[in-house]
Amino acid sequence: MAKSPVNKLKTSSVTVIVSLSLVLFMLAFVGWLLLNTKKLTDHYKENIGFQIYLKETANESDIEKLRKDMDAAVYVKSAVYKSKEEAAEEMKKETGDDFVAFLGYNPLPVSINVNLKSEYANQDSVAWIEKEITSNRIVREVVYQKVLIDNVNDNTKKIGLIVLIFASLLVVVAVGLINNTIRLSIYSKRFLIRTMYLVGATQGFIRGPFILKGIRNGIISAIFAMSLLAGCIYLITLYIPDILVAQDPNGLLLLFGVIILIGVLISGLSSALSVRRYLRLKAEDLYF
Repeated sequence: MAKSPVNKLKTSSVTVIVSLSLVLFMLAFVGWLLLNTKKLTDHYKENIGFQIYLKETANESDIEKLRKDMDAAVYVKSAVYKSKEEAAEEMKKETGDDFVAFLGYNPLPVSINVNLKSEYANQDSVAWIEKEITSNRIVREVVYQKVLIDNVNDNTKKIGLIVLIFASLLVVVAVGLINNTIRLSIYSKRFLIRTMYLVGATQGFIRGPFILKGIRNGIISAIFAMSLLAGCIYLITLYIPDILVAQDPNGLLLLFGVIILIGVLISGLSSALSVRRYLRLKAEDLYF
């Protein structure tokens, strides 16, 4: 029985693992961006809202009813009531002037500050929401920044499209790089592969150790890649604390599993195809 090629492999696989780790890290980083782009955009969209200013004639029961209606509305993320006194105090902090003492009365209206759910933070939805709210007899006006809503939605669409295109291109490049790296590592063993085949070893027996080594390298590389990603996430959060709101431990675990799967599949499959190629080559072609 032919001796397993595992015992004859003398060349270190460090280069292969390093190369695979870097490629898988790039894939993991783009995957992390894809996971968090929507959550980040949703977070910023949900900070977009509007103010409902109420009429002076509104009584407490009508205000309370409107506030409860806002809390229960399907499009509302949060609704915060602000009294005349709270509005005046906030204005005083912002301007540094006690305009109430100067005027002798508080001209600011009672208001309800509403933040929308992300799926409703667009111009069309806000338009019918505004129409619905202004139909209430105690509402004086609804104020929101139309330009800001348009800009946020336009920018998030552009960012999402760019990340998706980049991710697609990177997957293609990554597959090619991993395949070429593994083929080069097996190229140096082509004579060993051919010799074993000539002395009677079956193709399965020859391919097995290479595939197992490819799978092992894929797992090790994926672990290194996710370690690098964890370090990058930590550094990013130091400079962009808002990124923390988008972190999802379950999403990271899923990404880790996907990266391991990609590393194992590509590495194992590339190893199998490379060995198969050298098994089928003619003896004279092994020298080129």
